[in-house]
Amino acid sequence: MTSDDLRKLFAAVDTTALCDADKTIRVMDSGIKLRSANPRLLGPAFTVRCREDFLGVLRAVEMAAPGDVVVVDGGGRETALGGELFARGALVRDLGGIVVDGGYRDIGYVSTCNLPIYSRFITPMAGTTTRPGELQVPITCGGVTVNPGDMILADHEGIIVVAPDRVLPLLEAGARVKEIEARLVDALNAGSTLSDGLNLEDHVRALQRGEPSSLQFLV
Repeated sequence: MTSDDLRKLFAAVDTTALCDADKTIRVMDSGIKLRSANPRLLGPAFTVRCREDFLGVLRAVEMAAPGDVVVVDGGGRETALGGELFARGALVRDLGGIVVDGGYRDIGYVSTCNLPIYSRFITPMAGTTTRPGELQVPITCGGVTVNPGDMILADHEGIIVVAPDRVLPLLEAGARVKEIEARLVDALNAGSTLSDGLNLEDHVRALQRGEPSSLQFLV
């Protein structure tokens, strides 16, 4: 299945449905925030580890393949490891996005940019350019491990990290979650209650008896 096929599947779901489908998904912490005009991102990670120096990020932007997402372990430090020029350079190379556990700057332009860009901080102070950084190594970004080639998916709800072989079944499971939720929404719009559409009372009684149970949709 091509990247375009995966993007079409992702367009029909969201990260909340994917997390409902698989509670083991790696979710970056909410300190990594959207900075650009486009939140939706899907692509393989091109990883960078650097500290207070953005040379490694520049190298990654120039080395990553079209569709790749440059994911930067900047140690969560408040130093800009990218800005307008990096965003423009990534657009020229048709990259999938940039995620930085550190600072980003030039938000006047970046906020209007269609390239998905996420960072922990906004700051005007850039790092140095004297250390090459480490490329395509396992890193930590947003509190989770990201391996080279892991799939990065993001939207307004947040950023998740998925092993490449899990993406297709996860998107299919997320689509089923959305279908079930849509039936409950239709029932609610028709005047049903949440209790009509869920096994709420039976679930609570089972838990009170010490029995295993799960909350399930009835629609």
